[in-house]
Amino acid sequence: MKTDARRHHDPAVRGFASDNYAGVHPEILEALALANGGHQVAYGEDEYTENLQKIIRSHFGPYAEAFPVFNGTGANVTALQALTDRWGAVICAETAHINVDEGGAPERMAGLKLLTVSTPDGKLTPELIDRQAWGWEDEHRAMPQVVSITQNTELGTVYTPDEIRAICEHAHSHGMKVHLDGARIANAAASLDVPMRTFTNTVGVDVLSYGGTKNGMMFGEAVVVVNPDAVRQMKHIRKMSMQLASKMRFVSVQLEALLAKDLWLRNAQHSNAMAQRLAAGVRETDGVEILYPVQANAVFAKLPQEVTRRLQQRYRFYFWDEAAGHVRWMCGFDTQEEDVDGFLQALKEELSR
Repeated sequence: MKTDARRHHDPAVRGFASDNYAGVHPEILEALALANGGHQVAYGEDEYTENLQKIIRSHFGPYAEAFPVFNGTGANVTALQALTDRWGAVICAETAHINVDEGGAPERMAGLKLLTVSTPDGKLTPELIDRQAWGWEDEHRAMPQVVSITQNTELGTVYTPDEIRAICEHAHSHGMKVHLDGARIANAAASLDVPMRTFTNTVGVDVLSYGGTKNGMMFGEAVVVVNPDAVRQMKHIRKMSMQLASKMRFVSVQLEALLAKDLWLRNAQHSNAMAQRLAAGVRETDGVEILYPVQANAVFAKLPQEVTRRLQQRYRFYFWDEAAGHVRWMCGFDTQEEDVDGFLQALKEELSR
């Protein structure tokens, strides 16, 4: 059957704006085609969602359960609602995605309060958490009930398993639960060279948002409940949050393709390697400063604003802090060595003008 659709872009063009810019990994597309055809029960009662649970437990422990959702904001909002009461609050880094990049959705849609903490590198510590972990019996203050961390962080830094263990033990000692925003959890595991369980269920994380879109999926993420005692009525909350997919098999089969073997890891290792290649080239370039350790698939740098604006005419990427001249360069699973080398050459040319 011939389609009337036409290609409207040049597939050879790649930028460094976001790993969301990348297309869909061929193995994911194959999986979607495999799940197509015939009828399957809707709303998660299908064979693919059932099989996904076995795979999720192999990564996150025997009690883990996955609740596929549409997107990352939906995963975070749904997870945080399931962990909090109406009077609850969530402690997070000031730079956390739930605070700065979700349009106020956790507060507007979930009806909870975010208690933010300034951090030097995007990472919380027990000491930093204590800046907001107080006032549980004060009716004038939203009650801290959850600590939310991001792995890896919005600044590209990665928590070690011991750091997350310390956070979980500290939060639990105060009666709080721990949520992990894992939009790029695969990149963190690849960077640490450990299984994902090493810094999630093994160290005390209660619930995590598993990200697949940034690592090769077409759409969809999942809320993974690691500790069933930490949440209430996840199915109902997912529905109320408008995150229940009727044709859920097409989300679940993508997660299955990503997680059943090592596609999740291969993709993450590649994007991390491309960021390291980019960082190495930047370090050899005068006039550019790398701002944070390059531990995943992001490079944060500072360069003159006029250079940035000229370079943006040749490659897509974003300012991180325009006033300070800070930029972010992201690598994806499909970033190639020649893409990085071409960008570095363009950077050097614009710096020399």
